[in-house]
Amino acid sequence: MRRFDFVTLKLFISVADEGRLTAAAEREHLALAAVSKRISDLETLVGTTLLYRRPRGVELTPAGQAFLHHARRIMDNIERLQAELSEYGEGVRGHVRIHSNTSAIIAFLPQDLSAFSRLYPEIKIDLQERVSSEIIAAVRDGLTDIGIFAGHVAAPDLQQLSYRQDRLVLMTPIDHPLAGRESIAFNEALAFDFIGLQQDASLQSLLNEQANLAGKTLRMRIQVRSFDAICRMIHHGMGVGVLPEQTIYRDLGDLQLKSIPLSDPWAQRELVIGMRRYASLHVTARHLVDHLTQKEDE
Repeated sequence: MRRFDFVTLKLFISVADEGRLTAAAEREHLALAAVSKRISDLETLVGTTLLYRRPRGVELTPAGQAFLHHARRIMDNIERLQAELSEYGEGVRGHVRIHSNTSAIIAFLPQDLSAFSRLYPEIKIDLQERVSSEIIAAVRDGLTDIGIFAGHVAAPDLQQLSYRQDRLVLMTPIDHPLAGRESIAFNEALAFDFIGLQQDASLQSLLNEQANLAGKTLRMRIQVRSFDAICRMIHHGMGVGVLPEQTIYRDLGDLQLKSIPLSDPWAQRELVIGMRRYASLHVTARHLVDHLTQKEDE
């Protein structure tokens, strides 16, 4: 065990993430032969097989799964050590990984991350857009430092802090029969065709759940991958849709749309910041969490 080195640990994590030695070699800028030898030497060192070799790639053995868990933890600790030591240099340095849902990326993060970068110009921010279920899994697996996702999605094993509130609204064409309403209950709109997101999106799951609770079926006519696409489909009379209010303001200028607040209590949605444990975050990530959770009150 004394012969473990960080390069091999990092390489094993890449192999596990990519599922192919060739892809891991490209990711780590190593020759394929060097990758294969390092993994073989590692298996010899630990005295057991860590990977199943398949025709189309590799899969982790049970021992490999256990090794991956500890390798991620070791590399995370090294990263935190480097980040914390950097505070003793000239300013705070390092990088923070964030996975966020679309709502936060469109409505809140641009201004929040811009302000953070002005305060800490030496901190690099790695932001990736994901659906809430993928974000929660990434936080659990150590693939991201923090995640921002819809609060109604269950994540009991993560520490969560409130980030922002957003309100859901019904979007209709401007000449739609419901367009004259000042507010509306969700079940009143279920008689019409809907334009929505893909099934793996947390908002879509929420709408399906609420329709089922009302004893009705959500009539999905078209499912797309962005809020912009939903708005444009609605503009052309293909149906109605439910969107977070602060994600659609920029589309109203050139599209003939009407935004109607939903009166249902669940339509007032909370976005949360999730992490494995705040205390275990490296210092740069803690700075960002502190900034995001204090921003609205400043």
